[in-house]
Amino acid sequence: MAATQDGPTLRTVRIDPITRLEGHGRIQLFLDEKGEVADAFFQVPELRGFEKFCEGRPVEELARITPRICGVCPEAHHIASAKALDAVFGVEPPPAGRKLRELLYSAFFAGDHTTHFYALGGPDFVVGPDAPKAERNILGVIAKVGLDAGKLVLRQRREAQEVVAMVGGKAIHPVCGLPGGVSKPITEAERARIEEIARNSLEFAKFSLRVFDDVVLSSPQYVDMIRSDAYQLRTHYIGLVDEKNRVNFYDGRVRVVDPSGLEVVRFAASQYAEFIEERVEPWTYLKFPYLKKVGWRGFVDGAQSGVYRATPLSRLNAADGMATPLAQAEYERMYASLGGKPVHATLATHWARLIELLYAAERTLELATDPEITSPDIRTIPTATPGEGIGVVEAPRGTLFHHYVADERGMAKRVNLIVGTTNNHAAICMSIKRAAQGLIRGGVLPTDGTLNRIEMAFRAYDPCFGCATHALPGEMPLEILVYGPDGQVRQRLAR
Repeated sequence: MAATQDGPTLRTVRIDPITRLEGHGRIQLFLDEKGEVADAFFQVPELRGFEKFCEGRPVEELARITPRICGVCPEAHHIASAKALDAVFGVEPPPAGRKLRELLYSAFFAGDHTTHFYALGGPDFVVGPDAPKAERNILGVIAKVGLDAGKLVLRQRREAQEVVAMVGGKAIHPVCGLPGGVSKPITEAERARIEEIARNSLEFAKFSLRVFDDVVLSSPQYVDMIRSDAYQLRTHYIGLVDEKNRVNFYDGRVRVVDPSGLEVVRFAASQYAEFIEERVEPWTYLKFPYLKKVGWRGFVDGAQSGVYRATPLSRLNAADGMATPLAQAEYERMYASLGGKPVHATLATHWARLIELLYAAERTLELATDPEITSPDIRTIPTATPGEGIGVVEAPRGTLFHHYVADERGMAKRVNLIVGTTNNHAAICMSIKRAAQGLIRGGVLPTDGTLNRIEMAFRAYDPCFGCATHALPGEMPLEILVYGPDGQVRQRLAR
């Protein structure tokens, strides 16, 4: 990004493009006469469209169509779609079919969280928020942690994709999910290889938490930054939980807790429209979901605001624990270190993401060693007339809803998707404003490092606007504008 200043006094800052995310967007910061941040807008200039061209197609094709929304998390859309199709056709997968879906999904989760920590979010900590921007990338991370560590990162990504390919049929845009189960079983040789990969993934997750300890938690500067008011936001939190209120990526009920951590509601995927409403604003194509029964109060936090978050940290805040032992120990350590539940520090999302990486690896190993995983009984053939169905999973970026309505011939009449980034949209806007207000003072021209620290509030959410706006190009122009009280652009930063 390059900064320019129009006129003798700073009035407007524009970050365009935002770096290290998927999709399009820009940030515009408005300064008052004193040079303080008066307002901030995060704008998404992509048009939603994916839901509309799903209409009129055979509904069973949506499990192959919707993953094309995104090349980063197609597995999330594929599995959410398969679950929605189960409901459309009124069919329940047999245990092996369900476990194979979750096996694929757990391996995918471990690979996706690896990508974000080492390539997207991690450079801000491992390399440093004020380091030259040319070094804040995966190569800069490898230069810091060593070439051997870089090889481990690449192996983790490669092996996670290997599991997806074995179970899902393709390493990207899997095709295994069908109404009532999956398309093929796995062999004993494949199971043994997946077990080997899961053990590697488990060791890698432990290694990544040690990196976080050594680089982030051992630094008073970083810990102070995580705890600082610039990165705090008190919101509601949502996430999928099992019957014991433990984090679950594949199945369960959606649990909502308020800013004090008290449960507000716990509902099934089929009930989501009773509790979540989507709001439209004229300055962005991306919608703003909020808790219907709390209400929309604008871009404010607190218990009276319907704004919620659906991030890795949100899932941990909404749950009572993790379902695997090593992840549970790390869960307890994080909350003990940060003063108890819930944690409102946006940057702590990176720590929660690594705890989820550990859980995903443990769960992959559990499933890979389950005697039932190689059963040939993997699908229940649908016999009912299709109707309406809703599927939900936890995508890496937040809770993902797929809602389909089919006619009696099985053609899609209506499709609605609420993806992780969309759930977090209001909170992303608020976090950017909070960070900007905490970091830009007195009209001083912000440095590249200051603007990167504002982006850090954004990047903690690991946003994906290809998913959130369902756009086709897959490019990522992002800019930040700063406007003065006279409405004139005073600074523009663009990639």
